[in-house]
Amino acid sequence: MTGQDPMSAVQIDTTRPHPARMYDWYLGGKDNYPVDEEMGRQMLTLDPRVPVMARVNRAFMHRTTRWLARSGVRQFLDIGTGIPTEPNLHQVAQKTAPGARVVYCDNDPIVLAHAAALLRGTDEGATEYLQADVRDPDAILEGAKKVLDFTRPVALSLIALLHFVSDEDGAHDLVHRLLAELPSGSYLVMTHATADFTPEESRAATEKLRAAGVTLALRSREEFSRFFDGLHLVEPGVEVPHHWHPELGEPVPGQDDGVIPGYGAVGRKA
Repeated sequence: MTGQDPMSAVQIDTTRPHPARMYDWYLGGKDNYPVDEEMGRQMLTLDPRVPVMARVNRAFMHRTTRWLARSGVRQFLDIGTGIPTEPNLHQVAQKTAPGARVVYCDNDPIVLAHAAALLRGTDEGATEYLQADVRDPDAILEGAKKVLDFTRPVALSLIALLHFVSDEDGAHDLVHRLLAELPSGSYLVMTHATADFTPEESRAATEKLRAAGVTLALRSREEFSRFFDGLHLVEPGVEVPHHWHPELGEPVPGQDDGVIPGYGAVGRKA
């Protein structure tokens, strides 16, 4: 691990909730602040299954990483990685392929503060952390190229991230810009929240988060599918996340007790 010194990170803003820290709270972690817990509890009043959704997203990442590693992918670029929670993506990938190389990226300084201690991989492989925002793809690509070989396939992982990026910020263009740099045989892995199944609760959640300074851009199945334009979707295509190759992992308790308002998919670049 040769990432930035955590002491050089910009000061953590504890006055507003941050999605990475809220996600940590949903997963039962301790790397969050009262402002994150307060907003998290407000989300639970709208839908008490939000922690289940967080775990379903995490399980989707485990299954897709396992599938990709078994399919021969040896390089991963995970943007919006969040606060490390074992097993992390590199641990799943390197269990199948010890030589796998993984670059993590997030914009929350608290993630950087934990990266050096937790993102340790195999001697054969490599793990690296970049402090950058998905809205700055050029910085991400420049940093990733120091670790990954962009002449060989790369799996671009965007788990539960793009619903925090608005259309005004060019969410689709950002993904296409990142994919444009990746060679043939690369993959896009995504999950995304939607209002398709729970419109009233989703509208209330969007308003609460907006009031706290957090963007929530819920997208329809059609809008989500657009991220995969020009890619070959891996079967079963666009699905609710826990229906994507469930045989590759253990089910999340409670995942079938109600609606999981999101989509997941994996697409391959020709």
